[in-house]
Amino acid sequence: MQCPFQLLVGPLLAAALSGTLGGCGHLPSWESEVAYAQPPPGAVVAEPQGWGQATVVVAAEMPPLGPPQMVDAADGPYLLDTGDKLRIFIYGHPNLSRLYTVDHQGMVSVPLIGDVLARGRTSRGLGRAIAARLGAQYVKEPQVTVDIAQNRPFFILGEVRNAGQYPYVSGMTVQEAVAIAGGYGDRASERRVQITRRFNGIIEKMDVPPDYVVQPGDTLYVYERWL
Repeated sequence: MQCPFQLLVGPLLAAALSGTLGGCGHLPSWESEVAYAQPPPGAVVAEPQGWGQATVVVAAEMPPLGPPQMVDAADGPYLLDTGDKLRIFIYGHPNLSRLYTVDHQGMVSVPLIGDVLARGRTSRGLGRAIAARLGAQYVKEPQVTVDIAQNRPFFILGEVRNAGQYPYVSGMTVQEAVAIAGGYGDRASERRVQITRRFNGIIEKMDVPPDYVVQPGDTLYVYERWL
């Protein structure tokens, strides 16, 4: 037999719990808040650098097998970066017209005006920047033309016979890049290769088939075969 105190407390406690639980339906889900705070699927945030924001590395799935991708059609205009060799012609000024190489800071050093940022610009955009700097102080209405004399090299690592840095050949595929490096090693996987590519400060890593088109500055890694 329950005492009167127990009979009174039981219904009150049940009512309190019922009111509390009934109000939870209007509160945001904790799991939903956590899900929105996570990075998007397939994205991995690298360790923070000593400066600036962390670099995002996207691990993309291997695209379906098919014809090689066209670089110009898929990725837009060619953007300059470290290692590109440029032929800069300034009309009427042969002492300024010569070959220039984009340095590790992404600059070209032009007499009279010093370093000019080339990284991330098209050849036409760089020509306009040089003309603006020259015209501001040194040359009246300068006419500047910038052509790519040689694309920046590509790099190939992993299970190839001669890993290293090689001159880029326009339109070459992964399989042709492997051939330039002496062919696959004895333990290489010939089915897919990882490409690391930098674009506008973002480093993208992709697993690609052998007929995928390589771009200047790409780093290829040939996987080891496990079976």
